Amino acid sequence: MPKQWFHNWFGSPYYHLLYNNRNNHEAEYFINNLVSYLHPAPGARLLDIACGRGRHAVCLNRSGFEVTGIDLAIENIAYANKHRNKTLHFYVHDMRSLAYSNHFDVAVNLFTSFGYFDTEEEHINALKTFNRALKPGGLLVLDFFNSHKILANLIPKAMKTVQGVNFHLRKHMEGDRIIKTITFEDEGEDYMFEEKVHAFTYDDFARFFKLSGFEIVENFGNYSLEKYDVNSSDRLIFICKKAHV
Repeated sequence: MPKQWFHNWFGSPYYHLLYNNRNNHEAEYFINNLVSYLHPAPGARLLDIACGRGRHAVCLNRSGFEVTGIDLAIENIAYANKHRNKTLHFYVHDMRSLAYSNHFDVAVNLFTSFGYFDTEEEHINALKTFNRALKPGGLLVLDFFNSHKILANLIPKAMKTVQGVNFHLRKHMEGDRIIKTITFEDEGEDYMFEEKVHAFTYDDFARFFKLSGFEIVENFGNYSLEKYDVNSSDRLIFICKKAHV
């Protein structure tokens, strides 16, 4: 079976170059706000699902928690492991088949690390594995883009130059997916990657959470944890509680 787009793109150094504006300062700001809101007990066990290179996991660990980060990209985990310590661990793992059961107090899935799979069933089953990994009453934080605002302001073509690389970005809708095509040239080589993310809405997530054993506790519209507004918010951030297995 050929690899899906996220297998190739998220492990590429060009992914991190394109999104280098997502820096440690932003991660620390968001994590500090989350910790203040959630108040996990000192030493609580936290799971960072699709942790990338570990910037959020590192911040959570510095806040005094035992943190496990999982990601599909071997390259990301190799990089994240530079920060590994006795209370911070990273593993290559697919979020759709987590092996944990009743283990974590809090799970986080941040920076639109969801919506990539082909079917709704796959997304619901992934959420069920998140649920199973949490202790009874455990919390899930899921951070997605506000698809309503994204679609209302969709820019079909753009270019972004980062460290001498000109990234040509094209976006369009295909069914209910936002397709971003990324093309560029570097050191005489041509590259092309795609991102394909379902434009899930609040109502979609409410249905998914109900079917996977979560109840929504709160939702926010940005990393300052201000109220979500469907027209103006950049993010759609859910705080959910494990209701049942």
